[in-house]
Amino acid sequence: MTTSQRPTWQRRQFVCAALASAIAPQAFAQSDWPNRPVKLIVPSAAAGPTDAFARLFADQLSKTFNQPFVVDNKAGANGLIGNDQAAKATPDGYTVLFSYAAAIAVNPSMQLKMPYDTFKDLQPVAQVGGSGTLLAVAPDFPAKTYSEFVQHIKANPGKYNYGSWGVGSGGHLSMEFIKHAAGLQMNHVPYKSIPQIITDLLGGVLQVAFIDPFTSLPHIRSGKLRPLVISGTRRGPQLQDVPTLTEAGHRFEADAWFGVFVPARTPAPIVQRLNQEINRISQLPEVRTRFNALNMPDSPVKSVDQFTQTIRSDIDTWAQIIRIANIKAE
Repeated sequence: MTTSQRPTWQRRQFVCAALASAIAPQAFAQSDWPNRPVKLIVPSAAAGPTDAFARLFADQLSKTFNQPFVVDNKAGANGLIGNDQAAKATPDGYTVLFSYAAAIAVNPSMQLKMPYDTFKDLQPVAQVGGSGTLLAVAPDFPAKTYSEFVQHIKANPGKYNYGSWGVGSGGHLSMEFIKHAAGLQMNHVPYKSIPQIITDLLGGVLQVAFIDPFTSLPHIRSGKLRPLVISGTRRGPQLQDVPTLTEAGHRFEADAWFGVFVPARTPAPIVQRLNQEINRISQLPEVRTRFNALNMPDSPVKSVDQFTQTIRSDIDTWAQIIRIANIKAE
């Protein structure tokens, strides 16, 4: 007797049994996850800020799940190489991406052709941290506050250069936002790295730049650099007297964050479990202490949907700045 010739109740039993047999291995795999090492792709070089935080979370996740989370650095193309490798990986929970805001939220508007679709090929999991970049000047610069800086630049249109760590970087876009909002004329000088920018600021070659809030702290504390404003939505815990751009009069709501992602179609239970654990790890006293020591506020606790909405909002914010400033990828 063929399946079509069986009574209706028998056909239903047959279909249910077939579905159960197909679903059972997947359900088991999810409940048993992870039962082998997990690759943690980091789309930047070793020893940088993204890598440092990725390794901090990799260690904690390894302890939580009793399986190694192995960092795999895939630097290049402003994060595109590593992001793309993660986007094209098998969606089984054994490839996780630890990326950063510019690589996720800026690239869609900067790149003429993306090798992957941010939302179709990547599944956001959890946000890690949320800070800003610092607008800093040399100590002999004739402005002590952000308002004085704006007044001085306005009085000297086109006279000053500013540095950032590359075309399309957070520092570049943040200054272009300020130029548009405050009506300033300045020239952009792209550098390859933040340490090079700081060297030129300290050496008098450069007088204005956007820099990260971590590596610049010793120079700020020694008085060799003067921070005027921070681009994030919250003040840095180590520089509580430095206002945000919004507090300075220019509403700006995009943070520099790190984020965890998996390939799209990774089973939802794995995504939710990772979200819960990463949020838990973010609130551990030793992790919060590490964040605050690097001038980063406590990491926000966001659901998968909330983090996804943050990414969509940031993509819109950066896209508007890129469009207004007519910035093109090099």
